[in-house]
Amino acid sequence: MKRRLFALSTTVTALTITLVAGTAAAQTKWDLPAAYPATNFHTENLTQFANDVDKASAGKLKITVHANGSLFKAPEIKRAVQGGQAQIGEILLVNFQNEWQLFGADGLPFLADSYDEAMKLYKVQKPFLEKKLAEQGMSLLYAVPWPPQGIYVKKPISSGADLKGVKWRAYSPATARIAELVGAQPVTVQAAELSQAMATGVIESYMSSGSTGFDTKTYEHIKYWYDTQAWLPKNAVIVNKAALDALDAPTRQALQKAAADAEARGLIASKKANTDSLDKLKANGMNIVAPSAQLKADMKKVGDVMLKEWLEKAGPEGKSLVDAFLKP
Repeated sequence: MKRRLFALSTTVTALTITLVAGTAAAQTKWDLPAAYPATNFHTENLTQFANDVDKASAGKLKITVHANGSLFKAPEIKRAVQGGQAQIGEILLVNFQNEWQLFGADGLPFLADSYDEAMKLYKVQKPFLEKKLAEQGMSLLYAVPWPPQGIYVKKPISSGADLKGVKWRAYSPATARIAELVGAQPVTVQAAELSQAMATGVIESYMSSGSTGFDTKTYEHIKYWYDTQAWLPKNAVIVNKAALDALDAPTRQALQKAAADAEARGLIASKKANTDSLDKLKANGMNIVAPSAQLKADMKKVGDVMLKEWLEKAGPEGKSLVDAFLKP
């Protein structure tokens, strides 16, 4: 009898261990660090993406979004995903141009200056991105453009010369180079610190979208935004390849389907955010100004210089990307 009870107890224990192990194996938890506020359209899209993955995988893959640089700051996210500290993350591609020039292709001023052009550039850029990320142990899930970039500045400007000496927020190699070319003073400030930098006078001008301007209440400190439509940089959601490969096939398919949906939804959200944020900025006292012909010409010259410099650094790979993009 004792032997039978012991055997039964052992069976129950083994079954419990199997069930616990099965439950653990059945549910995978991922952390997704993001650099922008929870209310930003990119982050809202990430949250919807995470919900879609949870639902489509029947709870087998749960992704927690950590907004506003709360888990890793913007420049740290890519390395965190590459090293497996986070399984998945959202990065601003242009932030990593110094590492590999083609990450910065969509930050080249006036190369792609509309949503249609931005998506054409992405189509050309995507195979290069996928190859590079694969070499680094990562995969590209999806990408979404920011609204077109304009110039926030405290005073009215009519030419590039009017930016000389201005304290200018730089958040990427490209934005730092623009500052140098117009004679402004570049100051490195990431998105999460932008409001404080304006409030304390660390910066008095920067280039970004209407969406960022509203998110950071730029209108409380700066009253002019020049709609230069300079470029539409992309946020990309990247995943650690080992973490991706560890998923079973149905879960991986659910993730990739949710990513494709997020990419399509994100583009629509970006266009809406552009219109909505400019309306909100106006309502809060921001002057939305069309750039003068001189300012446009001066900024176009900056773009030409930067494209030439970029092509020299990017080499044949960069040339093939730009040639493919410029092909009718």
